[in-house]
Amino acid sequence: MTSTAPVEVGEPSTGDLPDVDRPWIVLVWDDPINLMTYVTFVLQKLFGYSREKAESLMLQVHHEGRAVVSSGSREKAELDVFRLHEHGLWATMQQD
Repeated sequence: MTSTAPVEVGEPSTGDLPDVDRPWIVLVWDDPINLMTYVTFVLQKLFGYSREKAESLMLQVHHEGRAVVSSGSREKAELDVFRLHEHGLWATMQQD
């Protein structure tokens, strides 16, 4: 006869799962190739920023080495990074 004894099961580990409630951010990094005016133009074109906002972000990239240019869902961040790469800018994404 085979007996079926209850088996104790531990709680699943959620330490490796990303927190889906936290937004993703897109970072543009400073590079030695693109002109500051071009970076400003791309930020205006892709994100609809005013000239002042785009220049402010471009200067942050220039002086601090990087700037957060957008945030949102993972899918939106992936698309924004792809579009920035298409325009020759160095961009990455990370969970905020």
